[in-house]
Amino acid sequence: MGWASFPVDKFMSDTISTILLIFVVVMLFNIMIFVHELGHFLAARWRGLQVDRFQIWFGKPIWKKEINGVQYGLGWIPAGGFVALPQMAAMESIEGNNLDGKALPPVSPLDKIIVAFAGPLFSLLLAVVAATAVWGMGKPQDAIKSNVVGGVQEGSAAHGILFPGDKILKIDGEPVQWFHGRIFDDIMTRIMLTEGTEIDFEIERDGKVQTVTTKFDIAETPWFKRRALPRVGIRPGSPVIVDQALDAGTKNEGFPENLTIIGTSPATKAGLKAGDQVLRINGQTVYGPGHASQIIKDHNYKEVSIEVKRGEAELEFKVTPEMPVGEYSENPMLGVFWDTDAMISSEILYPNPWEQVRDSLRTMWMTIKTISSPSSNVGVDQLAGPIGIAKTKFLLLQEPNGWLKVLAFFVLFNVNLAVLNMMPLPVLDGGHIVMAIMEWVRGKPLPQRLLEFVQTAFALLLMGFMLYITTKDIGDEVEGEKVEGKKVLEWPKSQF
Repeated sequence: MGWASFPVDKFMSDTISTILLIFVVVMLFNIMIFVHELGHFLAARWRGLQVDRFQIWFGKPIWKKEINGVQYGLGWIPAGGFVALPQMAAMESIEGNNLDGKALPPVSPLDKIIVAFAGPLFSLLLAVVAATAVWGMGKPQDAIKSNVVGGVQEGSAAHGILFPGDKILKIDGEPVQWFHGRIFDDIMTRIMLTEGTEIDFEIERDGKVQTVTTKFDIAETPWFKRRALPRVGIRPGSPVIVDQALDAGTKNEGFPENLTIIGTSPATKAGLKAGDQVLRINGQTVYGPGHASQIIKDHNYKEVSIEVKRGEAELEFKVTPEMPVGEYSENPMLGVFWDTDAMISSEILYPNPWEQVRDSLRTMWMTIKTISSPSSNVGVDQLAGPIGIAKTKFLLLQEPNGWLKVLAFFVLFNVNLAVLNMMPLPVLDGGHIVMAIMEWVRGKPLPQRLLEFVQTAFALLLMGFMLYITTKDIGDEVEGEKVEGKKVLEWPKSQF
Protein backbone atom coordinates (compact mmCIF):
# COMPACT_ATOMS: atom_id res chain seq x y z
CA MET A 1 0.00 0.00 0.00
CA GLY A 2 1.41 3.35 -1.00
CA TRP A 3 1.25 6.43 1.21
CA ALA A 4 -1.10 8.05 -1.27
CA SER A 5 -3.78 5.50 -0.40
CA PHE A 6 -3.30 5.72 3.38
CA PRO A 7 -6.13 7.78 4.99
CA VAL A 8 -3.82 10.17 6.85
CA ASP A 9 -6.50 12.74 7.71
CA LYS A 10 -8.84 10.14 9.17
CA PHE A 11 -6.00 8.48 11.09
CA MET A 12 -4.93 11.80 12.62
CA SER A 13 -8.50 12.74 13.43
CA ASP A 14 -9.19 9.38 15.12
CA THR A 15 -5.91 9.55 17.03
CA ILE A 16 -6.58 13.05 18.31
CA SER A 17 -10.13 12.10 19.30
CA THR A 18 -8.86 9.04 21.17
CA ILE A 19 -6.24 11.08 23.03
CA LEU A 20 -8.85 13.66 24.02
CA LEU A 21 -11.24 10.97 25.25
CA ILE A 22 -8.49 9.36 27.33
CA PHE A 23 -7.62 12.77 28.76
CA VAL A 24 -11.25 13.35 29.73
CA VAL A 25 -11.47 9.94 31.44
CA VAL A 26 -8.28 10.58 33.43
CA MET A 27 -9.49 14.04 34.45
CA LEU A 28 -12.80 12.64 35.66
CA PHE A 29 -10.93 10.18 37.88
CA ASN A 30 -8.77 12.97 39.24
CA ILE A 31 -11.77 15.20 39.94
CA MET A 32 -13.49 12.46 41.96
CA ILE A 33 -10.39 11.68 43.98
CA PHE A 34 -9.51 15.34 44.46
CA VAL A 35 -12.96 16.28 45.78
CA HIS A 36 -13.02 13.30 48.15
CA GLU A 37 -9.59 14.10 49.57
CA LEU A 38 -10.43 17.80 49.63
CA GLY A 39 -13.17 16.97 52.11
CA HIS A 40 -10.61 15.39 54.46
CA PHE A 41 -8.21 18.28 53.89
CA LEU A 42 -10.69 21.05 54.66
CA ALA A 43 -12.10 19.23 57.69
CA ALA A 44 -8.57 18.70 59.03
CA ARG A 45 -7.78 22.39 58.60
CA TRP A 46 -11.07 23.33 60.29
CA ARG A 47 -10.38 21.08 63.28
CA GLY A 48 -6.74 22.19 63.56
CA LEU A 49 -5.04 18.92 62.56
CA GLN A 50 -1.54 18.75 61.10
CA VAL A 51 -1.61 18.09 57.33
CA ASP A 52 1.62 16.68 55.90
CA ARG A 53 0.66 15.55 52.40
CA PHE A 54 -2.17 15.87 49.92
CA GLN A 55 -1.58 13.34 47.13
CA ILE A 56 -3.71 12.11 44.25
CA TRP A 57 -2.93 8.45 43.43
CA PHE A 58 -0.59 6.22 45.42
CA GLY A 59 3.09 5.44 45.11
CA LYS A 60 6.18 7.59 44.87
CA PRO A 61 5.23 11.06 43.61
CA ILE A 62 5.99 11.77 39.98
CA TRP A 63 5.28 15.42 40.84
CA LYS A 64 5.30 17.20 44.20
CA LYS A 65 5.45 20.71 45.59
CA GLU A 66 5.40 22.03 49.16
CA ILE A 67 3.12 24.99 49.92
CA ASN A 68 2.66 26.37 53.43
CA GLY A 69 4.02 23.22 55.02
CA VAL A 70 1.85 20.83 52.96
CA GLN A 71 3.40 18.62 50.28
CA TYR A 72 1.07 18.32 47.29
CA GLY A 73 1.80 15.47 44.88
CA LEU A 74 0.70 13.10 42.13
CA GLY A 75 1.55 9.42 42.55
CA TRP A 76 2.22 6.88 39.82
CA ILE A 77 -0.36 4.21 40.84
CA PRO A 78 -3.79 5.38 39.60
CA ALA A 79 -5.83 3.76 42.36
CA GLY A 80 -6.93 6.50 44.76
CA GLY A 81 -5.31 9.21 46.84
CA PHE A 82 -4.78 10.34 50.41
CA VAL A 83 -4.29 13.21 52.81
CA ALA A 84 -1.49 12.38 55.27
CA LEU A 85 -2.75 13.25 58.75
CA PRO A 86 -0.24 12.00 61.35
CA GLN A 87 -2.63 12.71 64.22
CA MET A 88 -5.09 10.23 62.79
CA ALA A 89 -4.19 6.50 62.61
CA ALA A 90 -0.54 6.28 61.56
CA MET A 91 0.19 5.14 58.00
CA GLU A 92 3.92 5.85 57.66
CA SER A 93 4.61 2.86 55.40
CA ILE A 94 2.03 4.10 52.88
CA GLU A 95 1.90 7.88 53.30
CA GLY A 96 5.44 8.54 54.53
CA ASN A 97 6.80 9.86 57.81
CA ASN A 98 5.83 13.10 59.54
CA LEU A 99 7.60 15.76 57.46
CA ASP A 100 8.99 17.89 60.30
CA GLY A 101 9.53 14.99 62.72
CA LYS A 102 8.02 16.89 65.64
CA ALA A 103 5.79 15.30 68.25
CA LEU A 104 2.21 16.34 67.70
CA PRO A 105 -0.54 16.74 70.29
CA PRO A 106 -3.34 14.14 70.14
CA VAL A 107 -6.71 15.10 68.72
CA SER A 108 -10.13 14.17 70.07
CA PRO A 109 -12.12 11.19 68.74
CA LEU A 110 -14.79 13.65 67.58
CA ASP A 111 -12.24 15.49 65.43
CA LYS A 112 -11.15 12.18 63.90
CA ILE A 113 -14.75 11.22 63.13
CA ILE A 114 -15.44 14.61 61.50
CA VAL A 115 -12.31 14.44 59.36
CA ALA A 116 -12.95 10.82 58.32
CA PHE A 117 -16.60 11.49 57.47
CA ALA A 118 -15.81 14.59 55.42
CA GLY A 119 -14.37 12.59 52.48
CA PRO A 120 -17.49 10.48 51.81
CA LEU A 121 -19.63 13.56 52.45
CA PHE A 122 -17.81 15.53 49.75
CA SER A 123 -18.11 12.56 47.34
CA LEU A 124 -21.85 12.51 47.99
CA LEU A 125 -22.07 16.27 47.49
CA LEU A 126 -20.22 15.93 44.19
CA ALA A 127 -22.75 13.26 43.19
CA VAL A 128 -25.58 15.67 44.04
CA VAL A 129 -23.95 18.43 41.95
CA ALA A 130 -23.60 16.03 39.00
CA ALA A 131 -27.16 14.75 39.54
CA THR A 132 -28.44 18.34 39.42
CA ALA A 133 -26.71 18.77 36.07
CA VAL A 134 -28.26 15.50 34.83
CA TRP A 135 -31.67 16.73 36.01
CA GLY A 136 -31.28 19.80 33.82
CA MET A 137 -29.63 18.24 30.76
CA GLY A 138 -31.20 14.79 30.77
CA LYS A 139 -30.16 11.16 31.19
CA PRO A 140 -30.20 8.94 28.08
CA GLN A 141 -31.83 5.56 28.57
CA ASP A 142 -31.51 2.71 26.10
CA ALA A 143 -33.94 -0.06 26.97
CA ILE A 144 -35.63 -3.14 25.59
CA LYS A 145 -39.21 -2.56 26.70
CA SER A 146 -40.49 -6.07 26.32
CA ASN A 147 -41.04 -8.91 28.75
CA VAL A 148 -42.04 -11.31 25.98
CA VAL A 149 -39.72 -14.13 24.92
CA GLY A 150 -38.72 -13.51 21.32
CA GLY A 151 -36.61 -16.60 20.80
CA VAL A 152 -35.00 -19.52 22.65
CA GLN A 153 -31.52 -20.70 21.74
CA GLU A 154 -31.46 -24.35 20.76
CA GLY A 155 -29.62 -26.47 23.33
CA SER A 156 -29.78 -23.76 25.99
CA ALA A 157 -31.08 -24.21 29.53
CA ALA A 158 -34.45 -22.68 28.62
CA HIS A 159 -34.94 -24.73 25.44
CA GLY A 160 -38.14 -26.77 25.73
CA ILE A 161 -39.15 -24.94 28.93
CA LEU A 162 -39.71 -21.36 27.75
CA PHE A 163 -41.19 -20.65 24.32
CA PRO A 164 -41.49 -17.63 22.01
CA GLY A 165 -44.54 -15.62 23.02
CA ASP A 166 -44.25 -16.41 26.74
CA LYS A 167 -44.68 -13.25 28.80
CA ILE A 168 -42.34 -13.26 31.81
CA LEU A 169 -44.02 -11.79 34.91
CA LYS A 170 -41.64 -12.74 37.74
CA ILE A 171 -38.21 -14.28 38.17
CA ASP A 172 -37.55 -16.04 41.49
CA GLY A 173 -40.60 -14.28 42.86
CA GLU A 174 -39.41 -10.80 41.85
CA PRO A 175 -41.61 -8.86 39.37
CA VAL A 176 -39.97 -7.86 36.10
CA GLN A 177 -41.07 -5.19 33.64
CA TRP A 178 -38.60 -5.06 30.76
CA PHE A 179 -35.97 -7.28 29.24
CA HIS A 180 -33.21 -4.71 29.74
CA GLY A 181 -32.87 -1.12 30.97
CA ARG A 182 -34.46 -1.21 34.46
CA ILE A 183 -31.68 -2.52 36.67
CA PHE A 184 -33.97 -3.29 39.61
CA ASP A 185 -36.66 -5.17 37.73
CA ASP A 186 -35.41 -6.19 34.30
CA ILE A 187 -35.14 -9.77 33.07
CA MET A 188 -31.41 -9.75 32.29
CA THR A 189 -30.48 -8.45 35.76
CA ARG A 190 -32.74 -10.90 37.58
CA ILE A 191 -31.26 -13.84 35.66
CA MET A 192 -27.76 -12.58 36.46
CA LEU A 193 -28.55 -12.19 40.18
CA THR A 194 -30.19 -15.59 40.59
CA GLU A 195 -28.86 -17.70 43.45
CA GLY A 196 -28.53 -21.44 43.74
CA THR A 197 -28.71 -23.65 40.67
CA GLU A 198 -32.24 -23.05 39.29
CA ILE A 199 -34.46 -20.16 38.24
CA ASP A 200 -38.22 -19.95 38.66
CA PHE A 201 -40.09 -18.08 35.93
CA GLU A 202 -43.68 -17.01 36.45
CA ILE A 203 -45.05 -16.64 32.94
CA GLU A 204 -48.26 -16.00 31.06
CA ARG A 205 -48.77 -18.50 28.24
CA ASP A 206 -51.95 -18.72 26.16
CA GLY A 207 -53.71 -16.48 28.67
CA LYS A 208 -52.82 -18.67 31.68
CA VAL A 209 -50.30 -17.84 34.43
CA GLN A 210 -47.96 -20.66 35.40
CA THR A 211 -44.51 -21.20 36.93
CA VAL A 212 -41.74 -23.09 35.17
CA THR A 213 -38.29 -23.90 36.52
CA THR A 214 -35.06 -24.15 34.58
CA LYS A 215 -31.38 -24.42 35.31
CA PHE A 216 -28.99 -21.91 33.76
CA ASP A 217 -25.75 -21.97 31.81
CA ILE A 218 -22.45 -20.36 32.77
CA ALA A 219 -19.98 -20.32 29.91
CA GLU A 220 -16.41 -21.37 30.60
CA THR A 221 -13.80 -18.61 30.49
CA PRO A 222 -9.99 -18.68 30.75
CA TRP A 223 -8.55 -18.19 34.23
CA PHE A 224 -7.37 -14.65 33.42
CA LYS A 225 -10.84 -13.47 32.44
CA ARG A 226 -13.90 -12.78 34.57
CA ARG A 227 -16.30 -15.65 35.10
CA ALA A 228 -19.27 -15.55 32.79
CA LEU A 229 -22.65 -14.63 34.27
CA PRO A 230 -25.70 -16.92 34.38
CA ARG A 231 -27.79 -17.15 31.21
CA VAL A 232 -30.72 -19.27 30.07
CA GLY A 233 -30.63 -18.66 26.31
CA ILE A 234 -33.68 -16.46 25.71
CA ARG A 235 -33.92 -13.46 23.42
CA PRO A 236 -36.23 -10.47 23.85
CA GLY A 237 -39.40 -10.13 21.86
CA SER A 238 -39.25 -7.38 19.27
CA PRO A 239 -40.59 -6.36 15.86
CA VAL A 240 -39.00 -8.46 13.11
CA ILE A 241 -37.96 -5.87 10.53
CA VAL A 242 -35.84 -6.46 7.45
CA ASP A 243 -32.77 -4.25 7.63
CA GLN A 244 -31.30 -5.49 4.35
CA ALA A 245 -32.38 -8.03 1.75
CA LEU A 246 -29.00 -9.10 0.37
CA ASP A 247 -27.98 -8.72 -3.22
CA ALA A 248 -24.69 -8.63 -5.12
CA GLY A 249 -22.72 -5.53 -4.28
CA THR A 250 -24.91 -4.43 -1.38
CA LYS A 251 -23.03 -3.02 1.58
CA ASN A 252 -24.20 -2.20 5.06
CA GLU A 253 -22.51 -1.12 8.28
CA GLY A 254 -24.08 -4.14 9.93
CA PHE A 255 -22.21 -6.57 7.65
CA PRO A 256 -19.70 -8.87 9.34
CA GLU A 257 -16.13 -7.83 8.70
CA ASN A 258 -14.81 -8.76 5.24
CA LEU A 259 -18.15 -10.20 4.11
CA THR A 260 -18.72 -10.04 0.36
CA ILE A 261 -22.12 -10.69 -1.21
CA ILE A 262 -22.22 -12.52 -4.56
CA GLY A 263 -25.46 -13.25 -6.36
CA THR A 264 -29.02 -12.51 -5.32
CA SER A 265 -30.50 -13.88 -2.11
CA PRO A 266 -33.81 -15.79 -2.02
CA ALA A 267 -35.37 -12.95 0.00
CA THR A 268 -34.48 -10.38 -2.67
CA LYS A 269 -35.69 -12.63 -5.49
CA ALA A 270 -39.00 -13.13 -3.66
CA GLY A 271 -39.50 -9.36 -3.30
CA LEU A 272 -38.71 -8.66 0.38
CA LYS A 273 -37.35 -5.15 0.98
CA ALA A 274 -35.68 -3.20 3.75
CA GLY A 275 -38.29 -1.93 6.20
CA ASP A 276 -40.68 -4.85 5.78
CA GLN A 277 -42.01 -6.02 9.15
CA VAL A 278 -42.54 -9.78 9.31
CA LEU A 279 -45.83 -10.56 11.03
CA ARG A 280 -46.30 -14.28 10.40
CA ILE A 281 -44.44 -17.20 8.84
CA ASN A 282 -46.63 -20.08 7.67
CA GLY A 283 -49.48 -18.47 9.60
CA GLN A 284 -47.52 -18.52 12.87
CA THR A 285 -47.06 -15.20 14.73
CA VAL A 286 -43.38 -14.22 14.87
CA TYR A 287 -42.12 -12.79 18.19
CA GLY A 288 -38.52 -12.00 17.30
CA PRO A 289 -35.72 -12.53 14.74
CA GLY A 290 -34.56 -15.67 16.54
CA HIS A 291 -38.10 -17.03 16.44
CA ALA A 292 -38.30 -16.37 12.69
CA SER A 293 -35.12 -18.38 12.12
CA GLN A 294 -36.42 -21.20 14.30
CA ILE A 295 -39.74 -21.46 12.40
CA ILE A 296 -37.86 -21.70 9.10
CA LYS A 297 -35.56 -24.39 10.52
CA ASP A 298 -38.50 -26.33 11.98
CA HIS A 299 -40.00 -26.30 8.46
CA ASN A 300 -36.83 -28.07 7.22
CA TYR A 301 -35.83 -25.02 5.16
CA LYS A 302 -38.59 -25.67 2.65
CA GLU A 303 -40.68 -22.96 1.03
CA VAL A 304 -42.37 -20.73 3.60
CA SER A 305 -45.10 -18.14 3.40
CA ILE A 306 -43.96 -14.84 4.90
CA GLU A 307 -46.59 -12.20 5.68
CA VAL A 308 -45.18 -8.70 6.10
CA LYS A 309 -46.41 -5.20 6.76
CA ARG A 310 -45.12 -2.65 4.26
CA GLY A 311 -46.40 0.81 5.04
CA GLU A 312 -50.13 0.37 5.61
CA ALA A 313 -50.41 -2.72 3.42
CA GLU A 314 -49.99 -6.37 4.36
CA LEU A 315 -48.28 -8.52 1.73
CA GLU A 316 -47.46 -12.22 1.42
CA PHE A 317 -44.33 -13.70 -0.17
CA LYS A 318 -43.29 -17.26 -0.90
CA VAL A 319 -39.61 -17.79 -0.13
CA THR A 320 -37.45 -20.90 -0.32
CA PRO A 321 -34.21 -20.73 1.69
CA GLU A 322 -31.09 -21.65 -0.29
CA MET A 323 -27.66 -22.88 0.76
CA PRO A 324 -24.90 -20.36 -0.01
CA VAL A 325 -21.69 -21.55 -1.64
CA GLY A 326 -18.67 -21.87 0.66
CA GLU A 327 -18.32 -22.31 4.39
CA TYR A 328 -20.00 -19.15 5.65
CA SER A 329 -23.21 -20.95 6.64
CA GLU A 330 -24.04 -24.54 7.52
CA ASN A 331 -27.71 -24.15 6.68
CA PRO A 332 -29.87 -22.69 3.90
CA MET A 333 -30.63 -18.99 4.33
CA LEU A 334 -33.24 -16.41 3.34
CA GLY A 335 -30.50 -13.85 2.84
CA VAL A 336 -31.64 -11.01 5.09
CA PHE A 337 -30.17 -9.01 7.92
CA TRP A 338 -32.70 -8.18 10.61
CA ASP A 339 -32.88 -4.71 12.13
CA THR A 340 -31.59 -5.44 15.64
CA ASP A 341 -32.00 -1.79 16.64
CA ALA A 342 -35.77 -2.16 16.31
CA MET A 343 -35.95 -3.72 19.76
CA ILE A 344 -34.12 -0.85 21.49
CA SER A 345 -36.02 2.17 22.78
CA SER A 346 -33.95 5.32 23.33
CA GLU A 347 -35.21 8.33 25.24
CA ILE A 348 -34.00 11.16 27.45
CA LEU A 349 -35.19 11.13 31.07
CA TYR A 350 -34.98 13.95 33.62
CA PRO A 351 -34.82 12.30 37.07
CA ASN A 352 -34.38 14.67 40.00
CA PRO A 353 -31.21 14.47 42.12
CA TRP A 354 -32.93 12.55 44.91
CA GLU A 355 -34.09 9.83 42.50
CA GLN A 356 -30.61 9.49 41.06
CA VAL A 357 -28.87 9.26 44.44
CA ARG A 358 -31.54 6.88 45.74
CA ASP A 359 -31.19 4.57 42.73
CA SER A 360 -27.39 4.69 43.04
CA LEU A 361 -27.66 3.65 46.69
CA ARG A 362 -30.04 0.83 45.75
CA THR A 363 -27.61 -0.32 43.08
CA MET A 364 -24.75 -0.27 45.56
CA TRP A 365 -26.74 -2.23 48.14
CA MET A 366 -27.78 -4.79 45.53
CA THR A 367 -24.13 -5.20 44.47
CA ILE A 368 -22.82 -5.67 48.02
CA LYS A 369 -25.65 -8.07 48.88
CA THR A 370 -25.07 -10.14 45.74
CA ILE A 371 -21.30 -10.56 45.91
CA SER A 372 -21.39 -11.32 49.64
CA SER A 373 -24.01 -14.07 49.32
CA PRO A 374 -22.46 -17.57 49.45
CA SER A 375 -25.08 -18.91 47.01
CA SER A 376 -24.66 -16.09 44.49
CA ASN A 377 -23.25 -16.71 41.02
CA VAL A 378 -21.73 -13.22 40.96
CA GLY A 379 -18.39 -12.71 42.71
CA VAL A 380 -15.88 -9.98 43.38
CA ASP A 381 -14.14 -10.78 40.09
CA GLN A 382 -17.15 -9.25 38.33
CA LEU A 383 -16.37 -5.86 39.89
CA ALA A 384 -14.57 -3.32 37.72
CA GLY A 385 -11.20 -1.81 38.62
CA PRO A 386 -9.71 1.48 37.42
CA ILE A 387 -9.06 0.13 33.93
CA GLY A 388 -12.53 -1.35 33.61
CA ILE A 389 -14.20 1.84 34.83
CA ALA A 390 -12.03 3.94 32.52
CA LYS A 391 -12.96 1.68 29.59
CA THR A 392 -16.66 2.06 30.42
CA LYS A 393 -16.37 5.85 30.39
CA PHE A 394 -14.28 5.79 27.22
CA LEU A 395 -16.88 3.68 25.39
CA LEU A 396 -19.78 5.74 26.71
CA LEU A 397 -18.15 8.93 25.42
CA GLN A 398 -18.18 7.48 21.90
CA GLU A 399 -21.91 6.72 21.94
CA PRO A 400 -24.71 9.12 20.98
CA ASN A 401 -25.30 11.48 23.92
CA GLY A 402 -22.08 10.06 25.39
CA TRP A 403 -21.40 13.10 27.57
CA LEU A 404 -24.80 12.77 29.20
CA LYS A 405 -24.29 9.05 29.79
CA VAL A 406 -20.90 9.66 31.42
CA LEU A 407 -22.40 12.39 33.59
CA ALA A 408 -25.09 9.96 34.80
CA PHE A 409 -22.39 7.34 35.42
CA PHE A 410 -20.43 10.00 37.33
CA VAL A 411 -23.33 10.26 39.80
CA LEU A 412 -23.39 6.50 40.37
CA PHE A 413 -19.62 6.26 40.77
CA ASN A 414 -19.39 9.06 43.33
CA VAL A 415 -22.19 7.54 45.40
CA ASN A 416 -20.35 4.21 45.23
CA LEU A 417 -17.13 5.91 46.32
CA ALA A 418 -18.89 7.43 49.32
CA VAL A 419 -20.55 4.16 50.36
CA LEU A 420 -17.44 2.00 49.92
CA ASN A 421 -15.35 4.40 51.96
CA MET A 422 -17.88 4.27 54.81
CA MET A 423 -17.45 0.51 55.17
CA PRO A 424 -15.99 -0.25 58.64
CA LEU A 425 -12.67 -1.61 57.41
CA PRO A 426 -9.24 -0.34 58.47
CA VAL A 427 -7.69 2.12 55.98
CA LEU A 428 -11.16 3.16 54.77
CA ASP A 429 -12.92 6.19 56.24
CA GLY A 430 -15.46 3.95 57.96
CA GLY A 431 -12.58 2.14 59.66
CA HIS A 432 -11.19 5.45 60.96
CA ILE A 433 -14.61 6.26 62.39
CA VAL A 434 -14.89 2.86 64.10
CA MET A 435 -11.43 3.22 65.64
CA ALA A 436 -12.25 6.75 66.82
CA ILE A 437 -15.42 5.45 68.48
CA MET A 438 -13.39 2.67 70.15
CA GLU A 439 -10.95 5.31 71.41
CA TRP A 440 -13.87 7.36 72.72
CA VAL A 441 -15.26 4.35 74.59
CA ARG A 442 -11.85 3.36 76.02
CA GLY A 443 -11.08 6.91 77.09
CA LYS A 444 -7.60 6.68 75.63
CA PRO A 445 -5.99 6.17 72.19
CA LEU A 446 -5.57 2.70 70.75
CA PRO A 447 -1.98 1.35 70.75
CA GLN A 448 -0.04 3.22 68.07
CA ARG A 449 2.02 0.24 66.91
CA LEU A 450 -1.10 -1.90 66.58
CA LEU A 451 -2.89 0.82 64.63
CA GLU A 452 -0.01 1.21 62.19
CA PHE A 453 0.26 -2.55 61.67
CA VAL A 454 -3.48 -3.01 61.06
CA GLN A 455 -3.74 0.05 58.80
CA THR A 456 -0.72 -0.92 56.73
CA ALA A 457 -1.84 -4.55 56.40
CA PHE A 458 -5.29 -3.59 55.19
CA ALA A 459 -3.85 -0.96 52.84
CA LEU A 460 -1.65 -3.60 51.23
CA LEU A 461 -4.61 -6.01 51.05
CA LEU A 462 -6.70 -3.31 49.38
CA MET A 463 -3.98 -2.57 46.85
CA GLY A 464 -3.60 -6.30 46.20
CA PHE A 465 -7.34 -6.60 45.65
CA MET A 466 -7.28 -3.68 43.21
CA LEU A 467 -4.42 -5.32 41.33
CA TYR A 468 -6.42 -8.58 41.16
CA ILE A 469 -9.45 -6.77 39.72
CA THR A 470 -7.16 -4.93 37.31
CA THR A 471 -5.82 -8.24 35.99
CA LYS A 472 -9.42 -9.17 35.16
CA ASP A 473 -9.91 -5.79 33.44
CA ILE A 474 -6.86 -6.53 31.31
CA GLY A 475 -7.73 -10.21 30.81
CA ASP A 476 -11.14 -9.36 29.40
CA GLU A 477 -9.39 -7.33 26.70
CA VAL A 478 -7.42 -10.33 25.45
CA GLU A 479 -8.90 -11.42 22.14
CA GLY A 480 -9.80 -15.02 21.46
CA GLU A 481 -8.70 -16.85 18.33
CA LYS A 482 -9.69 -14.91 15.23
CA VAL A 483 -10.41 -16.40 11.83
CA GLU A 484 -8.52 -14.42 9.23
CA GLY A 485 -9.32 -13.97 5.58
CA LYS A 486 -12.27 -12.79 3.54
CA LYS A 487 -15.72 -14.31 3.92
CA VAL A 488 -17.95 -14.75 0.92
CA LEU A 489 -21.72 -15.23 0.91
CA GLU A 490 -22.63 -16.55 -2.57
CA TRP A 491 -25.78 -18.14 -3.93
CA PRO A 492 -25.18 -20.45 -6.94
CA LYS A 493 -26.00 -18.94 -10.32
CA SER A 494 -28.00 -22.03 -11.23
CA GLN A 495 -30.55 -21.00 -8.61
CA PHE A 496 -30.93 -17.40 -9.82
